[in-house]
Amino acid sequence: MKLGVFSPALQDKSLEEALTWLENKGVQAIELGCGPYPGKAHCNPEELLADEAKFEEFKATFARHNIMISALSCHGNPVHPNKEFAAQSDRDIDNAILLAEKLGIDVVNGFSGCPGSDPDAKQPSWVTCAWPTEYAEELDYQWNEVLIPYWKKKVEFMRAHNVHKFGFEMHPGFCVYNPETCLKLRAAVGPELGANFDPSHLYWQGIDMVAAIKTLGREGALFHFHAKDTKIDELNTKVNGVLDTKRLDDEVNRSWIFRAVGYGHDLLHWKDIMSALRASGYDYVISIEHEDCMMSFEEGITKSIEALKSVMFFEERSVAFWAN
Repeated sequence: MKLGVFSPALQDKSLEEALTWLENKGVQAIELGCGPYPGKAHCNPEELLADEAKFEEFKATFARHNIMISALSCHGNPVHPNKEFAAQSDRDIDNAILLAEKLGIDVVNGFSGCPGSDPDAKQPSWVTCAWPTEYAEELDYQWNEVLIPYWKKKVEFMRAHNVHKFGFEMHPGFCVYNPETCLKLRAAVGPELGANFDPSHLYWQGIDMVAAIKTLGREGALFHFHAKDTKIDELNTKVNGVLDTKRLDDEVNRSWIFRAVGYGHDLLHWKDIMSALRASGYDYVISIEHEDCMMSFEEGITKSIEALKSVMFFEERSVAFWAN
């Protein structure tokens, strides 16, 4: 495994400054935000594709710091009912795929997207229940008329440009939000679709991380991994449950908040996650995503780095001579 960081938390630094800081922390990889939601502070694919000199300097920057790019991430909503934002998200995905091809990177990450309830909708509509029955009709429209056709075309584009993995961050608010919906879209479209596995969005849904990792691993659908923790507030949850629309920085009142690694679950739990990943065949990058409102970016990333160094596997596994 390699230790990585997702770049948006370092957007106040230049690329050179960010890589210098990460190199000094012993980080081996970086996942680059390429818009829309993560921004393009360190990587603007459209500019890099249009200017060969900029592209070559961009590549050389990583070589100077001995840091690899684990993935290009363009988290948007390409099926948004707002056609302008949908088109922007779609362009960003295409440019990320084209840049990944040029860099020789095989993983692009993002969201599945979420359409509106019908062709005339103005905002996305995330369906979370089966009744009243009009929700089933809405899901049928979203999946069969919008989502599956969109991703079939996008996978064709990926195949044409030698990029073989699009990792969905399974995120509530989008059609792919858990292993079941991830595998549903993969089955409908193709093996190029899988998971950018982020535990933080799954904890509050009541999902068991080891079981989810093994389920996706058996299908060959683990493409990338985000190291981000979540703390469930037991008192607030006992009163209000886990569905929570309060601001994410309203720590004292929310049912759950995002935390740095080790501040939501202990390191034994994170050891179990790393073991499940390795047992499931995932030995790629563990990419820290910092969204802990109780810490500065640098402190939160540093604490996550320290925690992960104690639980990750950095060497190849032994030959199990005792099993023969």
